[in-house]
Amino acid sequence: MVARQNNALLIDALDETAMRAGLSIGLPLANARAICPELTVFDADAAADRKTLGDIADWCDRFTPLVALDPPHGLFLDITGCAHLFGGERALLQAASGALARQGFAVSAAIARTPVCARTLTRQASGIIIADGEEAAAVGPLPVSALGADEAITGGLRRAGLKTIGDVAARGRHEITARFGAGFTCLLEQALGQGDAPISPRKPLPDYIVEKRFPEPVATEAVIALNLSALSAMLVTAMDRQGKGARRLEASFFRTDGAVRTISVETGRPVTRAEVIGRLFRERLDALNDPLDPGFGFDLVRLSASRTEIVVQQQRDLDSNVHDNDALAALIDRIAARIGGRRVVVHLPEDTHIPERAVLAAPAQHHLAAAAQAAWPARVESEPPLRPLRLFDRPEPIKVPFATVPDGPPHQFTWRRVTHAVVRVEGPERIAMEWWKSDGAGPTRDYFRIEDEAGLRFWIFRDGLYESEPAEGAGQPSSIRWFVHGLFA
Repeated sequence: MVARQNNALLIDALDETAMRAGLSIGLPLANARAICPELTVFDADAAADRKTLGDIADWCDRFTPLVALDPPHGLFLDITGCAHLFGGERALLQAASGALARQGFAVSAAIARTPVCARTLTRQASGIIIADGEEAAAVGPLPVSALGADEAITGGLRRAGLKTIGDVAARGRHEITARFGAGFTCLLEQALGQGDAPISPRKPLPDYIVEKRFPEPVATEAVIALNLSALSAMLVTAMDRQGKGARRLEASFFRTDGAVRTISVETGRPVTRAEVIGRLFRERLDALNDPLDPGFGFDLVRLSASRTEIVVQQQRDLDSNVHDNDALAALIDRIAARIGGRRVVVHLPEDTHIPERAVLAAPAQHHLAAAAQAAWPARVESEPPLRPLRLFDRPEPIKVPFATVPDGPPHQFTWRRVTHAVVRVEGPERIAMEWWKSDGAGPTRDYFRIEDEAGLRFWIFRDGLYESEPAEGAGQPSSIRWFVHGLFA
């Protein structure tokens, strides 16, 4: 595999056959062809490599939820407290390496107390398990290149006669730091087990996890739904012990060929019933554009609650509003599971007089209580509405051939290629932009409620004032523009 670096094609990866022929990573392609004329060359695809590594990391979630990337080709798995589920560390190591090898990957794995020590071991051998306190003895005979330091540091160590990690460890730390920097000293100490740095998992650890492993892969929808319902009951039982309910749930389906499919649902209120969880996931599965393809079957199904909240007990026997709110929240959750939470919204009033900013559309699942308590401006009885029923997201421009100057309405206008003659007018209502929220004051708007000869009522405005507001960066009067902002009934 070759990649272009500094206008030259260099070897980025190679197999064992090419390595035995005398090639190495970083060698120019021209030199490699001179050494091995029958060389087969492919272009490296860094983006595809990153995606593949991410897919492998998703698959490794079956062993532990704490999986971190170690680019460009490595993974860190924190198996603390997980090994006994697979029969011990040796069995877990063999299961992970064997499964990845059967999928066509070349695997080198090791287990140690620190991530750097384990990574150092994988660069020279595979299948090694180091007990606590034996890290220095294990990595001491390895060459300094196994540390993965910069080529300049590795070359400097070799020139100084320090060929193995043990040779470097025998020197004083202050000498190593003075010559190669504190970063390399920290790397050395972690490889020797004398220091540690936590990994950064690619996914946050869920609050609760339950899973079901199958001795034989399952593929039928009925079996999958049945096990998902059983996992929901287990999850609810675990959360109920601490008085919590789930706000965000994830179901992960691990296929035997290494593919992992994850679906998630969110709720507006903490869920404490298994049948509600099962109903939400059924809605979500039915709404998938790409159906849940089991392939040759799933050998693991996992259900996790990634966000939970303490359940607040309410009086439900005497207060009918509580039942109504619960039914509405459940309906919103089901609709959101089918079409997406961002498409189910409520409107909240905003403290501003700018029409297009006076209402905020927020996800209904998270703002239902706020919407129920929102205070909207009261309408004056027997008076026409001041705001249109339909307000455009963006005001649409209209053509006004002439209008009464300086602040009068137009006599006619053209909108969407249709000319409307104005017969009745209310206004103007002057609205200035919020100068304290922007770098400069925006144009002043004069709004009019007008009616045409066909009885249609529009809400239009003039952007700017005649001969009073200069254009930005110029001393000339600003150009006057007219827009329609909404329609009345």
